[in-house]
Amino acid sequence: MTILSAQNLVLPAASLGPENPLAPLRTQREPHQVENIADLPDDLRENIEYGRLHSPLPCLDQDGYDRTLAETSFPALVLENDHLRATVLPSLGGRLYSIVHKDTGQELLYRNPVFQPANLALRNAWFAGGVEWNVGSTGHWTGTCAPMHAARVEGPDGTPVLRLWELERTRNLVTQLDFWLPADSEFLYVGVRLQNPSDAEVPAYWWSNIAVTQSPETRVLVPADQAWRFGYGSRLDLIDVETDLTYPMRHPQAVDYFFEPLPDQQSWIASVDGSGVGLVQASTERLQGRKLFVWGQGDGGRRWQEWLSPGLEGDGYAEIQAGLARTQMEHLKLPGQTEWHWMEVYGRLSMDPAAAHSQDWKTARSAGAAALATVLDGLAGREAEWVGIADAPPVERLVVGSGWGALELARTGWTVSAGTPFEDDMMTTRERAWLPLLEGRLPAVDGVPDGTLVAWRELLESAEDNWLVWYHRGVARHYDGDVDGAIDAWQRSGENAWALRNLGLVTGDLSYYERAVELLPALVPLVVEAVAAALNSDVVRAERLLERAPDDPRIQLLRVRHALETGDPATAHDLLAAGIQLATVREGANPLTEYWVQAEQALGTERPVPPQYQFGMGGI
Repeated sequence: MTILSAQNLVLPAASLGPENPLAPLRTQREPHQVENIADLPDDLRENIEYGRLHSPLPCLDQDGYDRTLAETSFPALVLENDHLRATVLPSLGGRLYSIVHKDTGQELLYRNPVFQPANLALRNAWFAGGVEWNVGSTGHWTGTCAPMHAARVEGPDGTPVLRLWELERTRNLVTQLDFWLPADSEFLYVGVRLQNPSDAEVPAYWWSNIAVTQSPETRVLVPADQAWRFGYGSRLDLIDVETDLTYPMRHPQAVDYFFEPLPDQQSWIASVDGSGVGLVQASTERLQGRKLFVWGQGDGGRRWQEWLSPGLEGDGYAEIQAGLARTQMEHLKLPGQTEWHWMEVYGRLSMDPAAAHSQDWKTARSAGAAALATVLDGLAGREAEWVGIADAPPVERLVVGSGWGALELARTGWTVSAGTPFEDDMMTTRERAWLPLLEGRLPAVDGVPDGTLVAWRELLESAEDNWLVWYHRGVARHYDGDVDGAIDAWQRSGENAWALRNLGLVTGDLSYYERAVELLPALVPLVVEAVAAALNSDVVRAERLLERAPDDPRIQLLRVRHALETGDPATAHDLLAAGIQLATVREGANPLTEYWVQAEQALGTERPVPPQYQFGMGGI
């Protein structure tokens, strides 16, 4: 018997905080730049050069989180039979938070004991653990800390299926996840479908990001003999799969390995412990890519794991992943009016430990495939069964996600599957505020502009003029590459902080930033951006802005930079020594260490970098 229930998951959690109201005119996560792209095979190079995302618009950044943990209740949807219990968090991008093998009591995933956002996603906020569903563009997706719709559907065998769906807003792809746990199954099946309801071709991207607990004995098995290695040196190099590569804790630094699939082999990846037991993920043909990511055993890798899981015990986690393409730098072409679907399966793998840890790689991976033979042989049939109910309308609504899908259908009239409905009553006042634009007007209410619906540019251009319309026109024009038109629109928008900030960012004229800060002196993201821009060219202006700046760790970091750039390393050192907990410290950037070292060099001292500042990842 399979049961689907709504529960609450209580975790120590940091507040996600408000969205950043400043228009993200460019992505705050750099795309994965590949320095040796000219040397790569033609198809790989073309996929890497295609479909890069230059802004997360219409989404806004999520950088208002903190690091204060408090007991917090999250809605959880639990699918359970006699063998497995799977917990899904619909308010956090549908994260598959936990899979427990009930016969042994074993947790098959890395289950983060806290919710602590950090700066690793396309919109900034991301949290570690479980299985994340990354759709849209290279990186952790825009919906990873946002709600999805959830409902119960009747499964092909009469058991309840948990369906999640949402509109991925940067690509306008309808994303569907169907969690199916047959009554007698020891494996959880996840049917995935991407619908492109528009007439236009869309860049498509998908990676299922699976966190697994690691130990010195953990080994990753996958049907591949070669892998593309990508480290912080920004090169893709094809190498042979050797023994040490397959043990996550034998890597000194953070690195990605994208495995080259073997011909005529089904796609799967597993992480097993010293006894040959662990998690396996497999899929039908469309999901061919497989990857291993490790943080590495250096100080920076360990610090990042502690940062993502405060109070970390044990050896942390590694990630095994599954994607549409060979690497995460690639996007594929999804034609208009087309859908892609596949079936994934998750469960416990138990195999002979001697074979799992054989020094002969072919012996190890072949033993893994043999242990999975029954599951792999039946996967295509399971997919065919699921496809039969993929369009079935929801029987019971469990959670309401966003109203953006309903709003977009109101504009376009697109047809989407009855299985993933976007109904008018899903819209809140936030989405409904845009409905008048369908009739040629957008009321200029006082307050904070929402993220610009950049796909609505034609409607914005023909709407009645007011400051808000001119502001959004400017953002939409800039998104489309019309910088001069954007500047003109923001100038016409008038003396409001939002347009002034955009002018400052795009033109480099600091006077715009100063006027924006005068209007909104307490808006920390604005002040941070203004001070950082001033420090690049006008220290005097930076000093004026810092005199009135609010108290915030991001501002403190800028005070350190200002002290260094004005020849006052002692003050810089004192500020750093007092402690700066920068919640939004970014992967691949390590200003805390850089400034500490600069201050020490200027002072002629050699005090070591404090452990809490050691986020540097090095490179391969």
